[in-house]
This record gives sequence, structure tokens and C-alpha cells, in this order.
Amino acid sequence: MRVKGGSTRKKRHKKVLKSTKGYRMTKSKLYKVAKEAHLHAGQYAYSDRQRKTSQMRKLWIKRINAAAQKNDLKYSELMNKIKKSGIGLNKKSLAEIALNQPRTFENIVKEIS
Repeated sequence: MRVKGGSTRKKRHKKVLKSTKGYRMTKSKLYKVAKEAHLHAGQYAYSDRQRKTSQMRKLWIKRINAAAQKNDLKYSELMNKIKKSGIGLNKKSLAEIALNQPRTFENIVKEIS
């Protein structure tokens, strides 16, 4: 007697179809197409997480650069001085300070100069 695996297959199909709910056309209805869409969605999600990190880093650099220019410094000079002075602030926290607390940022610039 052969094993057909009907219940297992049904569970697998339901899982994929549930995850592709809301996709356009047959991508949410037909298992074969939905499975392909599900795989691609995972790839896009992964690559977009990497892209998001990169975009945030670019934004932080722009914010730090704008604040540095207000204090007559270039971004590269500022980061070099911060590194040499041993201040343990990363780009994210520096950008937050530059945006929300300009006076504190000025104090940091004065301290490292």
C-alpha cells in the first residue's frame, strides 16, 4: 500500500496560501504560483532589510555633515577628531544628537577641537 500524504500536503499548501493572502491575481489562489511568490517575497524582504540599513546610514551621515558644517567642520574631519579623542559615539547616536540637541552637538565639537 502506498502513502499519499494528503493531510501533510494540505497543511503545507494551506500554510503557503495563508502567507500569500492579499497577493494579486492567482498568486494568492493557486499553490504553484503562490509558492513561487512566497519564495520571491522572502528574497525581497531580505534584500530590502540590507538596503534599509544602508539608507539609514546615509541619512545619519547627511545629518551629521549638516550639523558639522554649521560648526565649520567637514564630516570627515569631525569623525576623525571624534575617533582620535576617544569619544564612543556611533553615527546613529551622533545623528540623533545633531538633530534633537544642537547645543550638545556644539559642545561635543568644542570638546574635540
